[in-house]
Amino acid sequence: MKSAEIICVGTELLLGDILNTNAQFLAQELARLGIAHYYQSVVGDNPERIQRVVRTACDRAQLLIFTGGLGPTPDDLTHATLADCFGVPLVEHPEILEDIARKFVGRGRTMTPNNRKQALLPEGAQVLTNPRGSAPGIIWQPRSDVTILTFPGVPAELKVMWQEVAIPYLKAQGWVTSTVYSRLLKFWGISESVLAEKVQPFFDLQNPTVAPYANLGEVKLRITALADSETAAQDLITPVEQQLREVGGLDCYGADEDSLASVVGELLQTKGATLAVAESCTGGGLGAMLTQISGSSSYFWGGVISYDNSVKVRLLGVNPQDLADQGAVSHTVAQQMAAGVRDRLNTTWGLSITGIAGPTGGSAEKPVGLVYIGLAGANGVQSYEHRFGASQGREWVRHLSACTALDHLRRSLLDESSQF
Repeated sequence: MKSAEIICVGTELLLGDILNTNAQFLAQELARLGIAHYYQSVVGDNPERIQRVVRTACDRAQLLIFTGGLGPTPDDLTHATLADCFGVPLVEHPEILEDIARKFVGRGRTMTPNNRKQALLPEGAQVLTNPRGSAPGIIWQPRSDVTILTFPGVPAELKVMWQEVAIPYLKAQGWVTSTVYSRLLKFWGISESVLAEKVQPFFDLQNPTVAPYANLGEVKLRITALADSETAAQDLITPVEQQLREVGGLDCYGADEDSLASVVGELLQTKGATLAVAESCTGGGLGAMLTQISGSSSYFWGGVISYDNSVKVRLLGVNPQDLADQGAVSHTVAQQMAAGVRDRLNTTWGLSITGIAGPTGGSAEKPVGLVYIGLAGANGVQSYEHRFGASQGREWVRHLSACTALDHLRRSLLDESSQF
């Protein structure tokens, strides 16, 4: 079975200066196209090491996909190294020079001499056009059993070139014979182990397959099907997805690109409801999640970051005596914050967070990771206690707090009989 290998070139990747999102994108695309993919390599800007990676890849894959090393600077060596590796000269392409010059003029800039380097491609290689940037890639068969595709390291350029040129080429060459399609179900409020136990029989399926993942408090189930077309794969997935949603119940909040913030936003819009938030330990993180969604201004009216107790009192109407008696991190204060922000911003719902994010500030009675979430609606106020722990750090507590607050609101919006 023919397979592909992804080779990412760039010392900056090895140093950790840049997150290698190109490898993730290409891996997802290969899976979607049904192209087998068993290896990935990352190599620095060094000709000898690049050649060693190429020779190894040629022994175990027939499609080599490169990203990076196509720029005009001395450390951009991909095309020159490939030409040397397969014993062919570099050939200048005048049409590439003209294209680069036009792009520089269009941007009001002057093309520098080192950009001529980008017009030098291995002899026999086909140009893989780059509509956005100055660095073209290549489609090249240096041997009968090896096909090479190269792309610049800029993710936006890679994605356009992949969609517009690479996919049609791979389909025309017979690389795409089947489709792998996935659906990602998302869960909140249930642990990976508990969910895995509930859906255990589904892990024995062969096509589609079901696999669990967990990240940042969220649990996911990926349903993947192999079929002759995307439509046929979706038909295989649909009944399994329906069964998993039934098993997951309210813990399943969405799929694929859904987030807790986007799902809550859709529910608020559907019900014609509005929301205001009051935050302490999350410092605006909850509001940031909500406003990341386009169109959120139609239902999210604003919030108060009441980090200091005086702000809780003056802007939210929290009782100073309750603060003194019970502390800022308490059921009572969370409820008053939620009710106060709802009243002052005149919204349908008020949502609050107060807690101890750490790493300092906790006590035996109120440890780091203790968080209270308040939720105020037309018929009353409710609060919830959570203990997220201190082991995974401050940002972990803040992230879980904001997501869990959204989840409480989501469940209340879905519960038509809810009084909160």
